Amino acid sequence: MTKLPCIEIETAPNPIAAVIWLHGLGADGNDFVPTIPQLNLSECPAIRFIFPSAPSMAVTINGGYVMPAWYDITERTINAREDLAGIHKSAAAISELIEQEASRGVAYENIVLADFSQGCAMSLQVGLRFPHGLAGIMALSGYLPLANSLALERSQANRKTSIFMAHGVWDAVITLDRAEASVDALEKLGYQVDWNTYPMEHSLHPDQLVDISRFLTMVLSKP
Repeated sequence: MTKLPCIEIETAPNPIAAVIWLHGLGADGNDFVPTIPQLNLSECPAIRFIFPSAPSMAVTINGGYVMPAWYDITERTINAREDLAGIHKSAAAISELIEQEASRGVAYENIVLADFSQGCAMSLQVGLRFPHGLAGIMALSGYLPLANSLALERSQANRKTSIFMAHGVWDAVITLDRAEASVDALEKLGYQVDWNTYPMEHSLHPDQLVDISRFLTMVLSKP
């Protein structure tokens, strides 16, 4: 398996926590690097932020144009056919990043999957199926992929993992109702979802940065 290229930023030497942040369709690992200085992480331990870049592929919804993508997208609807092979391939590569952090001495329970848009789908896909308990999943402006298979494939280790989901009420890329359907599907399976909406489109909101800081502090700070 080809290792994903990554940008790494450490908030202090010798990090004992990690946040793996997955970008959206057409972006790359640089996309959310500027966000880190905007977060209040003063009560968190030293964190290693990891920003991988997805491989480039032809994306059907964009006329076959080649761009960084975690999987192919055929159409933007709730009932669209999903790229099972592409999702599974990227999930394996992302799981490898988690295992890499574990091999560097970061406990699984100190690892957060963060994301945006298509990256959100991958965080939920990987995090809910991962065999070791993670600190949390921060799911921004995305949706739950392969929802019909989750009940059979989910990991007991992450049944109670903290899930922060956030979405813009004016999002025209991944509409609010699609995100709400994902929240509903997760809650029906017994997951506790911290659901938040913001007056924005497919983007980040200043209030959201405050809530992200709160979430990371909650799941990574130890008593």
